[in-house]
Amino acid sequence: MTAESSHTSIIEVSRAAIQQNLDCLREFLGPDIRISSVVKANAYGHGIEAFVPVAEAAGIDHFSVFSGDEARRVVAVKQPGTDVMIMGWMGANDVEWAVREGVDFFVFDLTRLEAAAAAGRKLRRSARVHLEVETGMNRTGLDRRQLKQAVELLNTWNEEVRVRGVCTHYAGAESIANHVRVQRQITRFERICHWLENHGIHPDMRHTACSAAAIAYPRTRMDMVRIGILQYGFWPTREIQVHYRNRRQGFALKLRRVLSWKSRIMVLKQVHTGEFISYGTSTFAEEDKLIAIIPVGYSHGYSRSLSNQGRVLIRERRAPVIGLVNMNMLLADVTGIPEVKAGDEVVLIGTQGDTEISLASFAEFNDQLNYELLARLPAETPRVVVKE
Repeated sequence: MTAESSHTSIIEVSRAAIQQNLDCLREFLGPDIRISSVVKANAYGHGIEAFVPVAEAAGIDHFSVFSGDEARRVVAVKQPGTDVMIMGWMGANDVEWAVREGVDFFVFDLTRLEAAAAAGRKLRRSARVHLEVETGMNRTGLDRRQLKQAVELLNTWNEEVRVRGVCTHYAGAESIANHVRVQRQITRFERICHWLENHGIHPDMRHTACSAAAIAYPRTRMDMVRIGILQYGFWPTREIQVHYRNRRQGFALKLRRVLSWKSRIMVLKQVHTGEFISYGTSTFAEEDKLIAIIPVGYSHGYSRSLSNQGRVLIRERRAPVIGLVNMNMLLADVTGIPEVKAGDEVVLIGTQGDTEISLASFAEFNDQLNYELLARLPAETPRVVVKE
């Protein structure tokens, strides 16, 4: 981030880290398993427009999103021949758009299946659908009765609808403690696939694994895996990370954090002994302090719960967040940091020299999951692709 920037902070996206993470995942999964890069929630905060072209350059040719608007953003920046798949919400006009553009989408109720067939019939082009089946999550997915009805309809809509895939999402895959529950869901899915084949439905692929399942439950990998958090350099949970390290056999999955979040000191403030700092009376200066005011607050995704707890990096030193985090500003105690001045770089997440503020430590102070913290980074904060 340059001192001339009008923005209060930037998010850097590392091209080298994306390449390393995807190379490691391909080596871990093997050459026969396709990776669908999950870029929902603005590519987990990394920015769809920044991340997708870099991931394509690293060999990705399939992206999964949650909604129609996310699909449109991916289509706008992707290369011809790269597949896009919508896993969730589709507005009234999205089904016809998806059929026209050759975008795949989940079908988890009969209404959407009927809309897919209608669009295919109108456009004289097959809708590319993935049947999401219920195996235990009890969220979205066709249950037994719906699946039977769907198959009856599909067998009469050979031209209008093409079944690209059959899929599910496992409940509890992020914890090894759920081993029995997950294995039952896998078995249930395999039986459903067998039943579909016997009733004339022959999908191009089967896919069920998220990042956690792909690591901990090899049976779930099948034809394609939907990899989200891992490609960004983070583990789904600490439990999955420990399980992998205990079970790995000669292969180290060396992931690198892709994202860095940076700002600059806006102004320095001298606070004298006996004065309160920021809103309220939570912070009292027991000695003279030098405070750096940084133009990032909870409106930018820096949680108020980090008040008097968070850390930032300034001149390769950790500076504690002091006082309450404001809507647009936070304060850091830079007393004792030599030569600190307005305009100095501030690292909120990332490295400065040999010192690091990791997302894990950031999230622990914040009482948030990695997923939640990343997804809450505002879309208006610029994403900049950097080499390293």
